[in-house]
Amino acid sequence: MFIRGLRFDQVELFWWFFVIVLFAVGLIGTIFPILPGTTIILAAAIIHRLMLGAEKSIGWKTIVVLLLLTLLSYVFDFLGSYFGAKYFGATKWGAFGAIFGALVGLFFGIIGLFVGPVIGAVAGEFIAGKRMIDAGRAGWGSFLGNLGAMLGKLIIAVAMITIFLVTAGSPF
Repeated sequence: MFIRGLRFDQVELFWWFFVIVLFAVGLIGTIFPILPGTTIILAAAIIHRLMLGAEKSIGWKTIVVLLLLTLLSYVFDFLGSYFGAKYFGATKWGAFGAIFGALVGLFFGIIGLFVGPVIGAVAGEFIAGKRMIDAGRAGWGSFLGNLGAMLGKLIIAVAMITIFLVTAGSPF
């Protein structure tokens, strides 16, 4: 069978290659949060399903699992800042400041994603009337929480790719 001048197996290999490239971009996006890594991985899986059909790709149940993992990875972004700040003794003002800083930091690229929660936690602690040392501790906790969340997101991204590869089967 030919599709636009290519045999079907060539088209299938093209889409596998395309998906693998998107998986690599997604992994990079989880390590360097310039791109939404797990969203790209989810999109790659959906594209694979749409282009190759149910018999050559993953089922809808797998897509739902990948969607839930994607949503969980976004929860990590905000909870990492919050719980990191709380672990290092932040008040509720500092913890919510870290979350607010994370939201604002989204608009300032990779630097904003790391600096935003720290500034938010420190500002929140100042609002609560804490000393600089306590505010700095909360900011440090927020930063470490972000790093932990990044590691969690990387684990989720690798799990998503693994689930896809196990359930999709081999193109050969």
